[in-house]
Amino acid sequence: MEEVIKNLEDWTDPATKQMLQNLVERKRKYDRLKSQHQLILFVAVSFSCFYFYYVYRLIYLPHFHSVTALFSAFFDDRFNPFFLFALLAVYGITGIWKRKADEAEEEFEALRREIIDKSKDLWDDGGSWRKRHIVFEIMKNHFDINLYHENK
Repeated sequence: MEEVIKNLEDWTDPATKQMLQNLVERKRKYDRLKSQHQLILFVAVSFSCFYFYYVYRLIYLPHFHSVTALFSAFFDDRFNPFFLFALLAVYGITGIWKRKADEAEEEFEALRREIIDKSKDLWDDGGSWRKRHIVFEIMKNHFDINLYHENK
């Protein structure tokens, strides 16, 4: 458990601390998957730029005078099937990582909304209700998790 969450005062019970810890873990998972998706997307765009440059430089420029010669050179090139397959595979992987990042975001947002909805139950009407803003500030400052509003 995070030290910051572990050191919350007595007005935050262990079950609430565990919910906050789960929220932090889901946020980290979402951030990790989002950054991995962006990295793979960068690789996909870079690879497609390289491939289009390859096609332009080695196929189009020498054969631009004739459409027939252009198609013939394109289909006769032995590296084209490999490049096309790799390009499609990278874009497919990009889609898979995007779905994983979206699922992680949905899980994170669902738990965050649940904590916001149950905040009246988690911090009862006693003195802890008046001090819950301290927990919200800690979550916002340390983990960049907004518990004040349901909307992002």
